[in-house]
Amino acid sequence: MKPKSQETSGQIDLFNTPLADLLNPKHALYQLAHLIDWKVLDDAFGEFFAETQGAPALPTRLIAGLHYLKHAFARSDEAVVAQWLENPYWQYFCGAEYFQHQMPCHPTSLTYWRKRIGEAGCEWMLSVTIQAGVDSKTVKKQDFESVTVDSTVQEKAITYPTDGKLYERCRQHLVRLAEQHEIALRQNYNRKAPYLLMMANRYSHAKQMKRKCKMVKQLKTLVGRVFRDIERQLADQPDEVKLSFKETLEKTQRILNQQPQDKNKLYSFHATEVECIAKGKVHKKYEFGVKVGITVTNKSNFVLGARSFPGNPYDGHTLESSHRTPQKRRLVGT
Repeated sequence: MKPKSQETSGQIDLFNTPLADLLNPKHALYQLAHLIDWKVLDDAFGEFFAETQGAPALPTRLIAGLHYLKHAFARSDEAVVAQWLENPYWQYFCGAEYFQHQMPCHPTSLTYWRKRIGEAGCEWMLSVTIQAGVDSKTVKKQDFESVTVDSTVQEKAITYPTDGKLYERCRQHLVRLAEQHEIALRQNYNRKAPYLLMMANRYSHAKQMKRKCKMVKQLKTLVGRVFRDIERQLADQPDEVKLSFKETLEKTQRILNQQPQDKNKLYSFHATEVECIAKGKVHKKYEFGVKVGITVTNKSNFVLGARSFPGNPYDGHTLESSHRTPQKRRLVGT
């Protein structure tokens, strides 16, 4: 159903003090909460929800505000929800009238909401912040005439990829799926595989690479056994079970077959879009994430657009797409 409304009832709670009376009106988030046109976001994202089906969605201002805070302060979904509970300025920015003592939502709600609105919805959220910057005279319309476009790497929240870790992730996902669908494996190696991964990490730390490679090779063999065992048993399973295993089996086969010098390798089991990108930085030779293009004004350094470019294209090929952002066209009329 449509998102819940955050409109106040007009009645004052005698036992609570409104956040508007407690906070400093000169605080940046306090002022920004009044500059953003939340009604525009509510109307724009209302079309993504059905009128009568399902439970009422969370308020648009709450979810959109959490996303603004998430990117402004570089927090994860879990961290931004947890910090919202402790920060009254964050609660006021997201539309809370009184201080709340419970989590506003589950962190996974942010992920589902991003998938629902898609790339177009994220661009619309950015355009609303640009309009707020124009209304507050933080940025002038003349600044849009000359912009700077640069590309960088948006790193993903993954650990440094290693073969042993990827093999163990494959085995864990395969064993978990087999348990869910009641597929009896000959062996799941729940004790042997973690031991091999631990020894491989110890040998790597001790610079004993031959012993480390031996442990990784044994771990790869165990994963291959589980992989082939499931493939044999899936032949007698219904199509629904085969479909649930399809993505995990494809990832596992890709990880088992990839070689050190191959291109388009899989570096993370849960984030298949991660790529190894070298930008020539002295302090960080390789970065694992997705290339993005950022467009800012020359004078005020105000962000006008941000776009991801999967596949690690050449920086010069991303210039036109980053420069002609929907946000700039909407405001300047180019």
